[in-house]
Amino acid sequence: MLSKNKEININEIKVIQAPLAGISDVVFRGMIRKYGSKCLMTTEMISSEMLCNNPNPKIIQFEEFEYPLAFQLVGHKIDKMTAAAKIVAPFASMIDINCGCPVKKVVVSGDGAAMMKTPQLAADILKSIKDTTNLPVSAKFRLGWSNNEENYIEFAKILEQAGADFVTLHARTRSAMYEGSADWKKIGLLKKELKIPVFANGDIKTLEDAKNCLKITKCDGISIGRGIMGDFSLPYRIEKYLKEKIEIKEPNLEEKIEMLKEHLSLEIKNMGETNGIKFMRKFYNYYISSIKNASKYRCCLVRLEKEKEILKVLDEILCIHNSNH
Repeated sequence: MLSKNKEININEIKVIQAPLAGISDVVFRGMIRKYGSKCLMTTEMISSEMLCNNPNPKIIQFEEFEYPLAFQLVGHKIDKMTAAAKIVAPFASMIDINCGCPVKKVVVSGDGAAMMKTPQLAADILKSIKDTTNLPVSAKFRLGWSNNEENYIEFAKILEQAGADFVTLHARTRSAMYEGSADWKKIGLLKKELKIPVFANGDIKTLEDAKNCLKITKCDGISIGRGIMGDFSLPYRIEKYLKEKIEIKEPNLEEKIEMLKEHLSLEIKNMGETNGIKFMRKFYNYYISSIKNASKYRCCLVRLEKEKEILKVLDEILCIHNSNH
């Protein structure tokens, strides 16, 4: 039986933190909560094969404060996906099925976006998980495998018939990967075809993006992934606008540097200094991209191996920026 704080009301969800493999870890999700968001959190993508081979939910890091929390599973075998769902069910507010990951090592085995080639299999997996766990189940997918194989509306309708509680559409094909622009108009087309909620995903990096996306798509909410990198306040600011029509400004550089320092400190606490610093290297550019000579500073930061050295450079960046303004 789920405790009250794990229960979820699908109709109240307006913002979803989209899973980012190797990025949206427990610290990342904790920072979103720290900055006030009550969005639906999602774990990083969890391999059903891996979980079935090592059926210990402790290998998935999560904390009580994260709820409501969706566990995202990836795989293409009904038995494995159902077994994995049973393992995480006691800890999950809901289950999300990954039908959108475009990475070669994922799709080569028939997982992720490759599931769009087998819509009925995806539907059978979803129904099996829903029947076995009695939890809400959603799916995240793309427009299709390629521009010539766009089947997102057909795919979504089959999932809806199978009992999906909502769907999230990343408005690119698998072959597009993350290149070009997300086609929000096609999310709007999907919204018109379904009775269940539809969430929009892709290229939502600012509050203005979220407003424009919702205006175009008429969707039920927003799913944000990379847009959160370098600005953990974004989900909260979008929620505040959607619920109260209040627009909160994006953090300035000083606030972003403080955010980065805390992020760094928590990752070091979680992983140790060496691994924490290595992990953080992928984030620097997102925090400082707005400043002059950002690439030069990033090149410097990614070479550093000690927290105190990184903090010194961050203070220098702020000092130079302030003296120029």
